[in-house]
Amino acid sequence: MRSPRTEHSTGRLATAAALLAAAALAGCASLNTVRADVASYGTWPGDAVPGTYTFDRLPSQDKDPKRTERLELAAAHALEGAGFKAAPEGGKGTYSVQIGARVDRTEPDPWDDPFWMPGLYHRPFGPWMAPYGPYWRPWGYPYGYGPYGPYPDQYQREVALLIRDTASGKPLYETRATSTGNSEGSDRLITAMFDAALKDFPQTNDRAHSVSVELPLAPQP
Repeated sequence: MRSPRTEHSTGRLATAAALLAAAALAGCASLNTVRADVASYGTWPGDAVPGTYTFDRLPSQDKDPKRTERLELAAAHALEGAGFKAAPEGGKGTYSVQIGARVDRTEPDPWDDPFWMPGLYHRPFGPWMAPYGPYWRPWGYPYGYGPYGPYPDQYQREVALLIRDTASGKPLYETRATSTGNSEGSDRLITAMFDAALKDFPQTNDRAHSVSVELPLAPQP
């Protein structure tokens, strides 16, 4: 027969295991979640429904067709999620879609280094008083530069999508999504950003607001 103390210990272990499992699942979910700031514009007609579409390439996009095809594949995932269907090859869709994407790299600013802020190590250092400059490595700190190491470059990513009525050429819906990270981002990330850009469709909100979407599965070989 188990003692009350043994049963209590077993119960605590089971509870701890359950909490660890829940934390692991939450961690996996966060790794597969992409957050982007989205702003959308236009007035989607109340009687209009998503239909067939064709991509409308700009002349500059034809200079790098492989990159453009990758962007179109990423945008197609979001368009299909919003109810659109690609027009048959060689045909013209009810809607034409223009897309774009850019990534800007920003180098770290030494003025953002926490070492330059007053109070670190309880010493009177500030931007004008630190004698060693940014990324100074104090004596006895052998790894990296400074107490927090060198900062990686930051990448500002943005995707944009514009839907027009093919017959009239009238723009109906424009949306943009931006995100920031320590890398340029993979095709899966760009796909997720297009998903975020169209998540509110057909509603519009011209104030940038945070949208979370799941990272799409990697394509099977």
